[in-house]
Order: sequence, then C-alpha cells, then structure tokens
Amino acid sequence: MKLFFPSLSRKPGAAFAATALIAVVLLVLPFIAGYGGNNFWVRMMGMGLLYVMLALGLNIVVGFAGLLDLGYVAFYAVGAYMYALLASPHLTDNFEWIAALFPNGMHVNVIVAVVLGAALAACFGVLLGAPVLRLRGDYLAIVTLGFGEIIRIFLNNLNAPVNITNGPQGIGSIDPVSVLGHSLSKPLTLLGVEIPSVHLYYYLFLSLTIIVIIINLRLQDSRIGRAWMAIREDEIAAKAMGINVRNIKLLAFAMGASFGGVSGAMFAAYQTFISPESFILMESIVIVAMVVLGGMGHIPGVILGALLLYGIPEFLRVWAKPVQELLIGHEVVAPEALRMLLFGGGLVLIMRFRPEGLWPAPKHGIRPSGAVTADAGPAPR
Repeated sequence: MKLFFPSLSRKPGAAFAATALIAVVLLVLPFIAGYGGNNFWVRMMGMGLLYVMLALGLNIVVGFAGLLDLGYVAFYAVGAYMYALLASPHLTDNFEWIAALFPNGMHVNVIVAVVLGAALAACFGVLLGAPVLRLRGDYLAIVTLGFGEIIRIFLNNLNAPVNITNGPQGIGSIDPVSVLGHSLSKPLTLLGVEIPSVHLYYYLFLSLTIIVIIINLRLQDSRIGRAWMAIREDEIAAKAMGINVRNIKLLAFAMGASFGGVSGAMFAAYQTFISPESFILMESIVIVAMVVLGGMGHIPGVILGALLLYGIPEFLRVWAKPVQELLIGHEVVAPEALRMLLFGGGLVLIMRFRPEGLWPAPKHGIRPSGAVTADAGPAPR
C-alpha cells in the first residue's frame, strides 16, 4: 500500500484498512462481473492479469534498465509452447520413445510448469541479451524485433522433417491446470458456494500477479535494481562506479523474460490451444505501449497501463456496434475498424498530453506529495 498510496504509510490503521478493502474487492470482483452466468468479463479479467505480468516483466528491461525490447513476445511464446509440449499428447503421439517413457501421457504439475516456464524463458533472455550488449537505441530495437520474429517463424516451421511444434496448426488438447488434485477446468464447491472454472483461473492468475509484483518491488529496492537504474541513466558513469554492466544487463534480460515465460505457460493452460498466430509482433508492441503509457519504471503505472490497454479495446469490441446503432440507428463503421481507430487515437492523445505516462514515477528526491526529501536539500524559499 505504501507504493500505491504513500500518504497512508504514516497511518498503519488506514493502510491496513485500505489493503483489506482492496483484497475483498479483488476476491468478490469475479462474482460481480459474472453475475447472471455471463463469464465473458471474468475471462477478460484473467487475461488482463496475464498482461499485467507481461508488462511487469518488460518493465524490468525497458523501465528499470532502459533497454528497448521489441521482441518480448518471444518469451511469452517459449513459455506457452513449453507447457503445451509437456501437458498435451503431442509429443507422445509423434515420438515413440517418449510414449514408452510416459505410457500414461505427460501431465506437468502447475508448480513445475511455472518453474520451467520461468527458467526456460530466462535462458532465452540470456541468449538474446548476450549478442546485443553493445547495442543501444534503434539498433537494439531492430535486433530484439528480429529475435521475436525468428522465434515465431521457428515455431511456425518446426513441423518438418520432425514434428515438434505442429507448425501453423498449433497444439491442442492441452491439460488445464490442476491444484491439489482439482482440475481448474471444473467448478469447485466450497462452503456450499459453487465457484466456476473461469473464477478459479482468475484467482490463480491473481496469486501469480501478486507474487510478480512483490518480486518487482524487492528488485526495485535492491542493489541490483539500483544498478539497473544507474545503467539506464548513464551507462558510462555506472561502469566507472564499478558496476559490472555486462552481467547486470544480462540479468535484466533474464529476469524480465522469466515473467514472460510464466505468463505464457498459464496462457497455454487457460486456452488449452496455442498456435504461432498468438505471438505476432503486434503483441510485443502492445506490451511495450503498456509500459510506456503507464509510466516506465513505475510499477503502479505499469499495472494501470496494462489493465487499460487490454481492457479498453475489449470494451470497445463489445460496445462499438450497439453504441452506433443506438446513436445513429445503423452500423456506419465496422466494429473492428472503429475499435482500432479509437484505440490508436487515444494513444496519440495520451502521448501528446502525458508524455511521461499516465502514472509516472516520482522525481528523484521528491515525494509524490511534492515535499522535498532529506537527501534533496532544503526546499527553495
């Protein structure tokens, strides 16, 4: 709560009350959104939480370390395909030796999926970071963009001569997540209340998102986080102060990628089907926009940007046509075209009037309330 509402940090009782209120709202929100049996918005809330994790992961690279990454969706894809291959009949159907090793099929546990997704994506993050350590600006953006496209093209073509990813057909029949022996694809009855499957996924993603936020907060306040910010502000000065720039940059790529891998694994379990078309360049651009428009390097701003930039297009997708029919009497612009027009126009306006983001990080040495901190010197008279 201190991060989101600094003024409450001096009032423990108020901070506790605010935290409890937010916790209650987050717990009951899916029941409110899914009232009447329509779980469309609950499903969108779950996807929104996945994008929050993606944006927080990219924020480590772009916001903390100042390294522009336009291929972040590659780590999302790596995590998704890792889970799909380990939790579907695809490998056992195509490789006899794997079928002999796992006669009952491969059914990965959710904890194993999260750990493997994070570890494998981190390895790919280092693989991307190692060749681009000396690149900056536009050159770094082009190389990372190419890396994202290379991964997508590989996934699209690794179906011959050995069928590993099933190519453009994608991988289906992916196992849903099971927690304590209960599959999240089935409703759960708890204290006489039936909790639908989509609600269970929402709570799982909410738990993972909270863990990711806590890790980000700890990283931000750590020596590593301050080293990332020093590199972002002036790499030459950081190196002169004894910071190992190469290792710190690689760590930024690895840590940021790990969150993308976890999100990808959960996306595959949520959808139970994935294909290369889910990991196009536009996805990377949207995630970068979430970080930039929310407020680079500011965790609350990034969360806000992710929720808005995912939620607003989905809201327009549903309401674009009914609003036109209500105001004009018939459809004038196709909902998809109108949705992208309004979405793009909104981004332009935000960048025009709020270039630092909707919720930018406080200036160094100045409290969010405007009071000057002790290390900033006396306030001007």
